[in-house]
Amino acid sequence: MDDDLIRFLDASPSPWHAVASTIERLDGFERLDESAAWDDLPAAGYVQRGAALIAWRLPADDPGAHAPFRLVGAHTDSPCLRVKPRPDVGTAGWKQLAVEVYGGILNNSWLDRDLGIAGRVVAADGTSTLVNVAEPVARVPQLAVHLDRDVNSGGLVLDTQQHLSPVWGVGTQSPGEFAEWIRGAANVDAPPAWWELCLYDVQGASVLGADRSLLASGRLDNQLSCWAAAKALVDARPTDHVAVIVLTDHEEVGSSSATGAAGPFLESVLTRLVAARGGAGDDLHRSFAASACISADNAHAVHPNYTERHEPGHRPLVNEGPAIKVNSNQRYATSAETAAVFQRSCERADVPWQVFVSRNNMPCGSTIGPVTATRLGISTVDVGVPQLSMHSARELCGADDPDYLARAMRVFLAGTD
Repeated sequence: MDDDLIRFLDASPSPWHAVASTIERLDGFERLDESAAWDDLPAAGYVQRGAALIAWRLPADDPGAHAPFRLVGAHTDSPCLRVKPRPDVGTAGWKQLAVEVYGGILNNSWLDRDLGIAGRVVAADGTSTLVNVAEPVARVPQLAVHLDRDVNSGGLVLDTQQHLSPVWGVGTQSPGEFAEWIRGAANVDAPPAWWELCLYDVQGASVLGADRSLLASGRLDNQLSCWAAAKALVDARPTDHVAVIVLTDHEEVGSSSATGAAGPFLESVLTRLVAARGGAGDDLHRSFAASACISADNAHAVHPNYTERHEPGHRPLVNEGPAIKVNSNQRYATSAETAAVFQRSCERADVPWQVFVSRNNMPCGSTIGPVTATRLGISTVDVGVPQLSMHSARELCGADDPDYLARAMRVFLAGTD
């Protein structure tokens, strides 16, 4: 288990923090501004747009402007509760925060947890400041069993508007109270005009189990893949291609945004990388046609208490390596050819690998893989570390699998498969 992953997770309670944590690990990479001319392209560089980041490493010898890309994609966002623009609510002597559900959370997992607040605040002039209140600030209290006698037999049903508003104090809530409080927390001169703030469980990532074989944390989906991608790029030395990682935002809500995989960010950066190396339109198309992409997003490990929910022949186990995710209906972008590419990378890295397929009567989710493949026409394979409790406020995976994934990615990005 790499302790750096724990540090990454604990330092990344929001998508914006995940990008900042990734940049800290890109030692020797030069930042470029999207609005500037890219006349002098660094051999190792990156560009940031909001909570999305693209970084690259060029090969030592110039393979020509039409050289292919080898990409690893992941996403920085995770399902959570986000603070609304006018959050000051409350009733019956309790101060509460109005929150909006972001993505497909497991509602009950947010009950009775000590919640911090992190994200960014934006001043009226557009200045953005990261803020992380890494201490218990709020809590979504569950109704006592005495007042809900059927909860254990009939199941817990939560109305997302009525039942997920956290308490964060007592008394009467005043308009502007939260804005003034977050101003102090962010150490800015005036209450922010706007914010994008996530609630998160302040319990840090931890290795657990009598044999220390498991990792528990918030946001394993999909910050684990972001960490692995960054580690792989830093360690890789590409041969005859350009190695790229792309960490996009808004995957959990469909990827349709300026910083999401369905937006223009990746295509714009790749186009400029070709142009900065002297290429034209034909070089770009030649490059894309020969390129390959790993879409990394966690997979469902077989659950010991619900084995019947898994397809019998394709049930990934934790600590048995990343899973190649297959869906004939194109919810994953994997083809037989792209699966073979990732298999070779695993074998060259001495990493075990598995296969995940959903049951026919239980549709799977999707990833940035089909979006990227559709938008750019780049051959893509979907893979991921098996985990339990996906979309919970706190998730669980094997302690060995993150390193397995990073090692396979490094081989893929280096082009030695």
